Amino acid sequence: MPALVLDVSLWSADLVNLASEIQLISPFADSFHMDVADGHFAPNLLFFPDLVSAIRKCTPKPLHIHLMVSHPASLIGSFIAAGADLMTVHVESHGAIDALGQVNSAGRRSGVAIRLDTPVEALRPYAGSVHHVISMGTHIGVKGVDLAPEACDRLRAMRRVLGPDVQLYADGGIRRESVPRLREAGADAVVPGSLIFQADDPAATYRWLKSL
Repeated sequence: MPALVLDVSLWSADLVNLASEIQLISPFADSFHMDVADGHFAPNLLFFPDLVSAIRKCTPKPLHIHLMVSHPASLIGSFIAAGADLMTVHVESHGAIDALGQVNSAGRRSGVAIRLDTPVEALRPYAGSVHHVISMGTHIGVKGVDLAPEACDRLRAMRRVLGPDVQLYADGGIRRESVPRLREAGADAVVPGSLIFQADDPAATYRWLKSL
């Protein structure tokens, strides 16, 4: 089994000192994850293209843009120009297929995300056409919430629907006690935030995560 991928969420960084936080954590991140929220689809306003462009100058690590927005197609071009390497849109958003087409045409890795309350069957149309799927283990746009009890069973169901070749990302409720369960349920990647940024020893936390 390949090592667990760590797609570290910048929402949990010290946003006032973002550049130094990125430099500190870069050795312990396979990629950096940025939630983009429009205040409608998700109850926050988070990240924007100019900020992503500035972050692009701070790290060579892949940048993963998770579009938690109602109309992702209108934003794809701006985030690609800003330096996005992976882009994820929600199956519940308007025009998801068109947005994914733009990502693929630009040569970036495309994926879909699915909310906790959306049936797993909603992923079936995307089987074989996306690089990865983000399984939300908490309700979107909220930090500091524990993993939902059904999250691991949903991951197993996604693997049955999508097959072996799609990377499954677990996002939300990423805690020291939850990651082993998510890994056992089939997660190829996790989106840690405070687990890395607030660790007393990020290097030790990184080694433990990679050992799972």
